[in-house]
Amino acid sequence: MSNQINGPAACPSDAGCPVVFTLDVIGGKWKGVLLYHLLEGTKRFNEFRKICPEITQRMLTLQLRELEADGIVHREVYQQVPPKVEYSLTEFGLTLAPIIRSMAAWGATYRTTVESRRKRNALKDG
Repeated sequence: MSNQINGPAACPSDAGCPVVFTLDVIGGKWKGVLLYHLLEGTKRFNEFRKICPEITQRMLTLQLRELEADGIVHREVYQQVPPKVEYSLTEFGLTLAPIIRSMAAWGATYRTTVESRRKRNALKDG
């Protein structure tokens, strides 16, 4: 029995694989998390720092710039003192909402299963 959706034939090579491309856009440790929180609405840079205290300022800047360059995130700069910058999903970025929500649902459903397996494997390997 196969669990394939459109099978491997849909991915003739890494360069042509839509999954590889999608992961290139939203992959990495932080992009999915940032997108998940942007589904709630506009965020400021320091809000992301509070939401994700483990992310460095440099990495946060890099991830947001990449999402902006891909047209996923809009960066609004307000000319005031102190400077104010807000980030929001573009209309194009909102097309990722079903994917991000599915990832969140999968994580909520299977987190304990995966954590248990990892713990068990660590004990075996330990």
